[in-house]
Amino acid sequence: SDPERKRRFVLEARAASALNHPNIITIYDIGQAGPEGHPADFIAMEFVAGKALDQLIDRKGLRLSETLHYATQVADALAAAHAAGIVHRDLKPGNVMVNESGCVKVLDFGLAKLTEQGGTGAFRGAEVSVAPKTDEGMIVGTVSYMSPEQAEGKKVDARTDIFSFGAVLYEMITGRRAFVGDSIVSILSSILRDQPKPAAEIAHGIPRELDRIVTRCLQKDPNRRYQHAGDLKIDLQRVK
Repeated sequence: SDPERKRRFVLEARAASALNHPNIITIYDIGQAGPEGHPADFIAMEFVAGKALDQLIDRKGLRLSETLHYATQVADALAAAHAAGIVHRDLKPGNVMVNESGCVKVLDFGLAKLTEQGGTGAFRGAEVSVAPKTDEGMIVGTVSYMSPEQAEGKKVDARTDIFSFGAVLYEMITGRRAFVGDSIVSILSSILRDQPKPAAEIAHGIPRELDRIVTRCLQKDPNRRYQHAGDLKIDLQRVK
């Protein structure tokens, strides 16, 4: 009955159903069911027998081989979504499922925003909106994995997902979140101002190039990050 929740629900369905990729959850049907005059919207999607990354990452992080195997698949999924003009905007460990054979599925495009492609193929993002009836200061998205531009409510493009990916990759390697705080405001402040401790200083023995990839993804300035998820995937494959 909540118009805003229904809008987000339909947005998730349309965004996800437009994608066809082995590392993105498959949407089979979008429709309505229920009593006459009071139907409810539903999405029918594939069942993934497995666990989300937030259930797999322990305090010491994942094994290096697992990190590279999963991260490469997530980067491939993002490259496909961005090529279709879709920015996820809510990438986090809880939205990355790993099935029993180690195949990754990126899900929950509830905050995804279909973007227009200009003549040069550049993405024109949409502003992040503040949800007025949620916790004070709450911004659409999951705070700990937001990009600086998303945290400030600025226009975002595909590079916001690359920052979020960097935060997820950091956690996979170290077992720690890149940005923490005692409140939403302090976490947002950390995202905007702080540089996380280098992953290589926490998880000793990781390849130097992997540490550089994380650092590049987590640049505050979008122009200093990877500009395309496909390039990120290639660098991860080289490390692998």
